[in-house]
Amino acid sequence: MQVLRTPDSRFEKLSDYDFEPHYAEVDGADGTAMRLHYLDEGPRDGAVILCMHGQPSWSYLYRKMIPILVNAGFRVIAPDLIGFGKSDKPSHIDDYSYQSHVDWMNQWFRALDISDVTLMCQDWGGLIGLRVVADNVDRFARLVIANTGLPSSKTITPEMSEMLGNLYPTIPVPNAAMVQEQFASGSPGAFLFWVKYAAESPDFSVGEVFGILSGIKDQAVLDGYTAPHPDDTFIAGARKFPSLVPILPQHQPDRDANDKAWEVLEKFEKPVLTAFSDSDPVTKGGETAFQERIPGAKGVDHVTIKGGGHFLQEDCPEQLSEAIINFVNA
Repeated sequence: MQVLRTPDSRFEKLSDYDFEPHYAEVDGADGTAMRLHYLDEGPRDGAVILCMHGQPSWSYLYRKMIPILVNAGFRVIAPDLIGFGKSDKPSHIDDYSYQSHVDWMNQWFRALDISDVTLMCQDWGGLIGLRVVADNVDRFARLVIANTGLPSSKTITPEMSEMLGNLYPTIPVPNAAMVQEQFASGSPGAFLFWVKYAAESPDFSVGEVFGILSGIKDQAVLDGYTAPHPDDTFIAGARKFPSLVPILPQHQPDRDANDKAWEVLEKFEKPVLTAFSDSDPVTKGGETAFQERIPGAKGVDHVTIKGGGHFLQEDCPEQLSEAIINFVNA
């Protein structure tokens, strides 16, 4: 496995990102050692909030929320997934799998040896983070689930998966504008356009993704999100993530693994808050499964983050932070 490391110079003078870096080591399946970066801010004895990002963002996504949560007395830990941010990046797209991401995060999380953790997860931070919860359930005190999902055999039946598998080859390789049009139209096949764009489009770029899924206009902020990727050799992880969402027939082993995680979550009686935004075309309605299937979500005053798109940490950091603080303190 060839592993790339983004030069530190790419991260100098980023907007609102003046945090001390921390590093740990995780091993690939072939034994390759990789450096994983994470933030660890706030009082050492504060209640831990673990903030998990998704695709194609990194811990920079939480830069506005971290000071708010720290000022409220929390210790905030925010890792960069392998392939993202300041973490090392395997260079080949086939170096990444759903299970490998779970394994890497389990290695890192267990080495931290923390407990009574509140998970804050969004996008792939949920698909991976909720698997980590299931594998280390006694270490988690509560969950905050936002703009994410955990596809299982209950939500993606074999018949549905076969249908999507048959549909995928008929979709032309789209550009970013076509993907945006599909999401805006509410097309049921929009996600397959997103998968094919990331996997096959020669024009795929991390910057374009934020054009599709956010209204960010500030070039300094966009530069922050694209900083980890000096050129296209660094984007294999970002390209692969959409193809790993377990919806197609070849993903049955990952759905089986998610089914086992759901078995744990369906017995999770500690508090669970859903905080989905009102304007995310990707995960709209996804909170229902968590509210209905996890016992700890019953009787909780769930929130809808008004005015938030897919990256609600970017769009509504104060509102989301306040929801988390109120939830934990309650």
